[in-house]
Amino acid sequence: MTLSTMLSTMSEGMLRTCGIFVLTLVGSLPLGMIVALLRKSRFTIVRVLIGVYISVIRGTPLMLQLLVWYFGPYYLFGWSIRGWRFPSLILGFILNYAAYFAEIYRGGIESMPVGQYEAAEVLGYTKGQTFMRIILPQVIKRILPSVTNEVITLVKDTSLAFTLAYQEVFSLAKQISASQTSFTPFIIAGVFYFIANYVVAFAMARIEKALDYYR
Repeated sequence: MTLSTMLSTMSEGMLRTCGIFVLTLVGSLPLGMIVALLRKSRFTIVRVLIGVYISVIRGTPLMLQLLVWYFGPYYLFGWSIRGWRFPSLILGFILNYAAYFAEIYRGGIESMPVGQYEAAEVLGYTKGQTFMRIILPQVIKRILPSVTNEVITLVKDTSLAFTLAYQEVFSLAKQISASQTSFTPFIIAGVFYFIANYVVAFAMARIEKALDYYR
């Protein structure tokens, strides 16, 4: 198999990897904020449940979580899992990364001085206006480096989709390498991950620079 043929064969896997990445970000970033706010709820039961969720997610491997989400409906309820592979994959990724983003958000929110809230109250802002107009913009700027690290990790974690036999770029690289007894597919996959991470790091650096109002 020639290099061009390998690239053509793996191109679909690259698109699927990008799909996992984009859908996970779109789902986990806003969900993480919701989880972070619920973690600070006035209701004890809500705080406890959210705390348990975050502890379980952070305390178990993502690979295990993907297997649970995929096979769980069948073993627990006897439901058919036909057509459930991709939805369970995205659900597992979103819930996993939402927990990590939630802790990043929470750290950023709790790092804000109390004086910010008091000043906003004096100026007549409601709690919602205070958070959206004053707190959140500053939190985003503070947490960007941590979010960047998680996003870069996500690019690499997409390779765990092979756990559910989903044909992303890493799975295809393994298959082609085994059938052709060649190391080249792994090199191609490695280059793809490196370029993807470089693009992510560059984009996040540009965003961070745009928000650097101290310049």
